[in-house]
Amino acid sequence: MLAKAARDLSSSKLKPLFALSLSSFKSSTWTETNTPNRSKSPFLLLPPRYSSTNVPPLTRDGNYNDATSATVSVCPGCGVHMQNSNPKHPGFFIRPSIEKQNSGSVLRNLVPISQEPEFINSIKHGLIVEPNSSDTNPETGSDLNLKDDETGRPLVCARCHSLRHYGRVKDPTVENLLPDFDFDHTVGRRLGSASGARTVVLMVVDASDFDGSFPKRVAKLVSRTIDENNTAWKEGRSGNVPRVVVVVTKIDLLPSSLSPTRFEQWVRQRAREGGLSKITKLHFVSPVKNWGIKDMVEDVAAMAGKRGQVWAVGSQNAGKSTLINAVGKVFGGKVWHLTEAPVPGTTLGIVRVEGVLPFEAKLFDTPGLLNPHQITTRLTREEQKLVQISKELKPRTYRIKEGYTVHIGGLMRLDIDDSSVDSMYVTVWASSSVPLHMGKKENAYKTLEEHFGSRLQPPIGEKRVEEMGKWVRKEFRVSGSSWDASSVDIAVSGLGWFAIGLKGNAVLGVWTHEGIDVFLRDSLVPQRARTFEDSGFTVSKIVAKADRDFNKTHKEETQKKRRPKKKSTSDSVSDKENCQEVSL
Repeated sequence: MLAKAARDLSSSKLKPLFALSLSSFKSSTWTETNTPNRSKSPFLLLPPRYSSTNVPPLTRDGNYNDATSATVSVCPGCGVHMQNSNPKHPGFFIRPSIEKQNSGSVLRNLVPISQEPEFINSIKHGLIVEPNSSDTNPETGSDLNLKDDETGRPLVCARCHSLRHYGRVKDPTVENLLPDFDFDHTVGRRLGSASGARTVVLMVVDASDFDGSFPKRVAKLVSRTIDENNTAWKEGRSGNVPRVVVVVTKIDLLPSSLSPTRFEQWVRQRAREGGLSKITKLHFVSPVKNWGIKDMVEDVAAMAGKRGQVWAVGSQNAGKSTLINAVGKVFGGKVWHLTEAPVPGTTLGIVRVEGVLPFEAKLFDTPGLLNPHQITTRLTREEQKLVQISKELKPRTYRIKEGYTVHIGGLMRLDIDDSSVDSMYVTVWASSSVPLHMGKKENAYKTLEEHFGSRLQPPIGEKRVEEMGKWVRKEFRVSGSSWDASSVDIAVSGLGWFAIGLKGNAVLGVWTHEGIDVFLRDSLVPQRARTFEDSGFTVSKIVAKADRDFNKTHKEETQKKRRPKKKSTSDSVSDKENCQEVSL
């Protein structure tokens, strides 16, 4: 329809319209004088970059380059290049519908970057909101209603629309067509440049999964660049020394009893061990609670100067986009809505965020770095929702002795192999949605066979247990000097950690899936729960549902056994003949 209508217009009439950039449509509403041949069916005029014959390349470069942003429009939610010709390719969007207004039928303006009503709190907290019956479910394959109305809602790609409204991606295989994000080529070479604009690296780390979300590769690259450019600057040569701001986000998920001073010392130590030699500034923030955002913005703006470049980097689902949205609201009241969702890899390309920092300083959101050693990369969307920490962590503590074991779902197991003391305290810090189990180590294999995939989730279902692959054991020798506080943590990337409290020595065996990172570190939260968990399964919805299903199946099998068997016709005839013989 668009192509047919375009052919009806002469090239002289189309030229001034198509010469306009996308920003020209931002505040204009087309009227009768703007739309020639009004008697024909109205249609939406799109710039050439949205033409079905001009499909953008499959790339994650986004619009960080001035030349690129002038020729290609990107989704303001995820940074992917937008196109409206192929729904099976990344960046697909549906043109806004034309609605009749009191003044007559007008074309609705196309705004790629603008204001948008606030995200609902449940999405911010990582909860999934099921669509209302009046909404269109993306699983049905029906058209999405992407609107760009006078309230200022931005036009986003269909993937972002699905994530925003349904908390899931309609077709996850589409984004697999994109090449892997080449951080070293796209961002790394800019960070390592000895000349150019002042560089600030905003390193975003998830407080609830610090070691799993800490970008070690970026830390080592930046540290190497700082050392090299510092030396060059001292020798009188050009040396652009990056400033590193470590932002520990989601601190509202940590226990409120945690000491800020102790936490700062702990973070600096873990950052050094992760390869970061120098931290210019360290900030603890919570975008959801709006904690620490203003101070962070002021420091970043001062370091960036008038023309600096700020690069937000971090692992997938660390919270970069949520942080930048909060920054936009704090600075000058501007609101920038990058897509937020409780699934890894929400941002697909580099997004240049305009108007957030003062003067001509620029802020860039980059795609999350994939950490293949994070356990969430092995999980399905449903399983990821279970391990996602969405509210303040609460301790679950066991008093345990040698020869016993503790499971975190079907993903991690801790064995007390040997101990110099009669008992010790093991505190589990993980999502409350994941059930726990304590029992004898000798029964661990039986627990795996009977309860993994049902009472112990994730994984969900017996088939997924097989798909997750084999478990491997890692041994740790630990020691502690107090019964009152945890001394060390054993953490699994993307899941949580065991905090160990003892006054003595112990040999511990940790089981998880092959290839998953396991860390031994000083304890993050020394406190334990006031009451102890009992042996067996913890109380949870997953365990309760599994019990109901088991009881139902058991009841049906028992009734089936008690039900009398129906006699066959031959048996009935035989019984009748026997009766006749007896009567004779």
